[in-house]
Amino acid sequence: MKKYIIDANLPYYFSLWRGEEYQHVIDIDPNMKDSKIWTYAKEHNLTIVTKDADFSDLILLNTPPPRVIHIKLGNMKMKAFHNAIDNIWENVLTMSEEYKLVRVYTNKIEGIG
Repeated sequence: MKKYIIDANLPYYFSLWRGEEYQHVIDIDPNMKDSKIWTYAKEHNLTIVTKDADFSDLILLNTPPPRVIHIKLGNMKMKAFHNAIDNIWENVLTMSEEYKLVRVYTNKIEGIG
């Protein structure tokens, strides 16, 4: 069963996000607009995983679903990105079940709401 929708602004070929629980926007519609992603996630009770601040702003004004995981690691090489996410992902998922918004920084994970 799908639980997470990965935004198009995040790596498509990332083994961590290739399991049964994950669906990439590109596999649904490569041209999907943010409003459609939001509606799709809401209808399917998914958590949006994104680098896009728009989703972070939207969830602050709404109640789940969807939930949002906002990755705010800045620009980094793909290998460094993969390593950073891989090391903290289980903690991020745990926090996402409690908070409607989880922001992931290079030095901390922050839960809101």
